[in-house]
Amino acid sequence: MKKTILFASIVAAIALTACGKKEEAPVVVPAPAAEPAPAPTLEGAADSAKEAGAAAADSAKEAAAVAVDAAKDAGAAAADAGKAAVEATTDAAKAAADKAHEAAEQAKASASKAVDAAKDAVK
Repeated sequence: MKKTILFASIVAAIALTACGKKEEAPVVVPAPAAEPAPAPTLEGAADSAKEAGAAAADSAKEAAAVAVDAAKDAGAAAADAGKAAVEATTDAAKAAADKAHEAAEQAKASASKAVDAAKDAVK
């Protein structure tokens, strides 16, 4: 179950990252006599990678929390349904027992009448 939740969290994080709002880069208008921009450094790339990793980790945590809450809700609903089923079964069993008791009493009364009729016939 832990692997399923982890897998669902990872999939959700990937989906959130892939489908997240993508901001367009602002358009930079070059100055008329500007110097060429310095080449990107490895430090900048490392910082971007760290930020992306942190964002992915946060998304995974949020997805895991949502998955845990959903699992708790599903468990509570299953428990409630189980309790309702037990109550319904108990009520049905009690009703069947009552009807069986009534039928037994009627059979007893009928048998008693048949015995009385047989006694009267012998006399």
